[in-house]
Amino acid sequence: GSLYLVDIGPEATENLQLWRLPTATVKAVFITHLHSDHIGDLGEFNMQSWVAGRPQALSVVGPAGVDKLAAGFNLAYENDHQFRKAHHEHDGIQFSLPVGQLKAKVITIAKPDGTAEAWKDGDLTVTAIRVAHDPASPAFGYRFDYKGRSVVISGDTSKWPPLATAAKGADVLIHEAQLNAMTRQMSQGLKMQGNARISSIMADTVTYHTEPVEAADLARAAGVKALVLTHLTQAGLPFYTPEAFTKGMDDGGKLDWRLATDGMTIDLPVGSADVRFGKY
Repeated sequence: GSLYLVDIGPEATENLQLWRLPTATVKAVFITHLHSDHIGDLGEFNMQSWVAGRPQALSVVGPAGVDKLAAGFNLAYENDHQFRKAHHEHDGIQFSLPVGQLKAKVITIAKPDGTAEAWKDGDLTVTAIRVAHDPASPAFGYRFDYKGRSVVISGDTSKWPPLATAAKGADVLIHEAQLNAMTRQMSQGLKMQGNARISSIMADTVTYHTEPVEAADLARAAGVKALVLTHLTQAGLPFYTPEAFTKGMDDGGKLDWRLATDGMTIDLPVGSADVRFGKY
């Protein structure tokens, strides 16, 4: 009966509405780190879920900086919220301005390989996990545990063995992936075209992402039931193929893995060991 999000990049709100998710039931957005592609639609989602009837302020949970993130979007949307209240609040329909706010919850994890409880709601426990995405630091992954079922989301990170420890025995590990050979190929092509600036930026990204084979090794070390690769940097580019991107993932031993697709669903029924994949 509750909706929780992990990160909210540009166009996220549009997708959630296309999938007809009950946005008014949202309680929190868990931010992994403060890169723009993970936070860009927070203000719009906050506004849309408030208009849809969300009954409480939206919690924004994450590392240091989410306080400034929430305050900034609150300020940016202040006039918008006042306009909507003035126009639409009638005939018993309420538009509480405090309910329309983002409320920050900063999680501090002192140890670079540490964890901390980020959220508790009845049988749901969410644990924040420090990962390695320097200089975007601190950066978190999250583990959701509910009635014997569990999902771990890596966030953006280089290969980080402590994540395997934090993900031990989880049903599903959703892990980012970037094939650095493709990244270097793209960087070189941009350089040859005279675009030295973007070529340099692309070359830098190899230092803080995880290769598909590395994610597979980590999933095996964690003993998870299934691995889903997401945040696929090269997906959609002319030279990208799933076969090239995932080559070698099976070399380390048996593992149930797949590439994420837009609209993929993963059901973990309580009282069962099943991991059921579907699509909106």
